[in-house]
Amino acid sequence: MSNLGMWLAANRTAAYPAKRRLSSGQKTLIAMAVPCVIALVLFSYLPLLGWSIAFFHYKPGLRLFETGFAGFKYFRMAFNDPEILPVLRNTLMMSFMGLLVSPLAVIFAIFLQELRSKKLQKFIQTTTTLPNFISWVLVYAICYFMLSSGDGLVNKLLLQLHIIERPLNPLANPDIVWIFQTAISVWKGLGFAAIVYIAAIVGIDQDQYDAAAVDGAGRFGKIRHITVPGLIPTFITLLLLNIGSLLNNGFEQYYLFNNGLVQSNIQVLDLYVYRIGITQNNFPMSTAIGMTKTLVSIALLMTANTLSRKLRDQSIF
Repeated sequence: MSNLGMWLAANRTAAYPAKRRLSSGQKTLIAMAVPCVIALVLFSYLPLLGWSIAFFHYKPGLRLFETGFAGFKYFRMAFNDPEILPVLRNTLMMSFMGLLVSPLAVIFAIFLQELRSKKLQKFIQTTTTLPNFISWVLVYAICYFMLSSGDGLVNKLLLQLHIIERPLNPLANPDIVWIFQTAISVWKGLGFAAIVYIAAIVGIDQDQYDAAAVDGAGRFGKIRHITVPGLIPTFITLLLLNIGSLLNNGFEQYYLFNNGLVQSNIQVLDLYVYRIGITQNNFPMSTAIGMTKTLVSIALLMTANTLSRKLRDQSIF
């Protein structure tokens, strides 16, 4: 083959590289991901078509385009509702208190990893993770059994010991509802939240601890200079996700613990949307509020992610 022919063949190969075929392992991973993608589309993206309800005078049983176009009427109704400000106050306060106690999961994970007894470590981790798998219905039943003002076990015990003169009623005390609900959330989710940080601690290079020991660092020195810096990227990532969820407190917990005495301080945005949509049968307004909440959450997440990228050169996307 002449030099010209060799040059043409080489350039043809560079311009049109051979197609890379997927290995059997890659095909298996793609096949395993397909059901997850389908579920994501069906249950996360397809329901977004329901946002169109917010722009119509929708009534159950009627076709959407037969109900009449409403424009932004229900958005204006939502923003002009006198209840929306107290609801936003409750939502943001619950979320901010959740952010304040988020370092407890880091502290708890470090505490577990520093235990010398592996049996005790596994026992504590198991018992603290178990409440995460208990339904909120059962959690409320336990709280009612323990803390109710009438037959609550705690009240009976404290009264018999003459520690209190009259029964306590934290389930119906509006002054402590934010603290009380945050404490319950911590009890239920602390062990499960610590799993992520435990995995991050295990992933830290053990050679760093060995080098610190050679340099004379003690247990607290290793925690301060190795463990905590190693957990900061994970903590920042989860914090960014929590900031994006400031308006998403959940529904079950506040629905079950809600009563007439604490409703003014426990009614968060998700509970308010349920009451407007299901109880008052105002589906367009509840959809408008839910749609606005989602868009604001996305904006908060994008803003927090941008600030984190500029300040710490770390972001989640």
